[in-house]
Amino acid sequence: MKIAVIGGGAAGLMAAATIKEAWPKVEVIIIEKNSELGKKVVISGGGRCNLTTGLDDIKLTLSKYPRGDKFLTKAMYAFPPKSVREWFINHGVPVKTEKDMRVFPVSNNGHDVVDVFKNIFTKIGAEVLLDSPVEDIKKTKKGFSVKIKNLNKTLAVDKVILTTGGQAYRQTGSTGDGYNLSAKLGHNITELAPSLSAFYTKETWPAEVAGLSIQDATLKIKINKKKLVINGPLMFTHKGITGPAVFAMSALIAFEKIDTKTPLKIFIDIFSGTKESELTSELNNLMDKHYKKTVSRVLSMLVPKSLALIILSELGIDPLKESGQVGKTDKALIINWMKQIPLNIVARVAGEEFVTAGGVDLDEVNPSTMESKKCPGLYLAGEILNIDGFTGGFNLQSAWATGRIAGISVVAKKIIT
Repeated sequence: MKIAVIGGGAAGLMAAATIKEAWPKVEVIIIEKNSELGKKVVISGGGRCNLTTGLDDIKLTLSKYPRGDKFLTKAMYAFPPKSVREWFINHGVPVKTEKDMRVFPVSNNGHDVVDVFKNIFTKIGAEVLLDSPVEDIKKTKKGFSVKIKNLNKTLAVDKVILTTGGQAYRQTGSTGDGYNLSAKLGHNITELAPSLSAFYTKETWPAEVAGLSIQDATLKIKINKKKLVINGPLMFTHKGITGPAVFAMSALIAFEKIDTKTPLKIFIDIFSGTKESELTSELNNLMDKHYKKTVSRVLSMLVPKSLALIILSELGIDPLKESGQVGKTDKALIINWMKQIPLNIVARVAGEEFVTAGGVDLDEVNPSTMESKKCPGLYLAGEILNIDGFTGGFNLQSAWATGRIAGISVVAKKIIT
């Protein structure tokens, strides 16, 4: 049997490794358009490779996927985060789970993760074609013909595993080629949008506190009477906001229209762990104790001075006014602002998206095997599918899980329940 794995990213690497370790005699050809394997895997997590999550509750893990959670259920139970961690440990890559439940190789080097697969392919004998973009795939009576741009001939294979990724991080080769190939083979592609992106805001004041991080913020957005709430770290930038909480919110609103003409209102609570009444009491105590000091100086005891000045400026309160002269109304305005900072999102940060929302329609793929329902013998895994998760190792986790099922099923036709 000859199998072509098109795409040398996380899903493709896991699919090919699964086949070669279980069935060494099966011929596997990994076809990658880049000059190296796993380019996007290496740079994930800032080059440290956040390879999965430390969560062991599978239902909780599945809740981290805005799209594709139900489809992923069988794959996740078959190859959960715990099994992924053990797989890498058993292949010579010790891992560590950090406080935020992100899992990294102990070395903090994404190359170590990709090297695991390179070693498998070298030791067992998988063929790797680099700098080889696939131009076309056609279904034949015996299997498939795969046309590669830099070859003078097409490859004849029995089956194909398509793992070309989405169209995020285009510099890594994820340019959406797989969508066209999937469509030619009969698949529908859902609407596509960037996910896990930062936001630009209409307001310019975030530039004055650029770099300021809030470790436990709450973000709220109301869309069509539905309230979306996300908790997590946030950071102000020169043009808006970024950070894990922002990325998660961007995933939830990936398909919402956002521009300068139709900005989206977002509210940020920078004291999410403190009740409004408690914050009010704390501010009152500070102002009573330091009633002769300016309100800007006293407010700087709660927040950084730069942010304190912005709060007062936005509310029209004189920063030089003595705290003892600040009335109840102004105190309430200050508390309310800190508990729900109003910002208007006008754009997603172009080119910074980490994953693509949307992809091959999941109704057209068997979730137990990853085989196409439209084109028998074709298997799809990873980000090419309409699956995307929050930041924190969830997107690589889904890639490993779907890639492993595809690798097993393409040879064994095993239905995983």
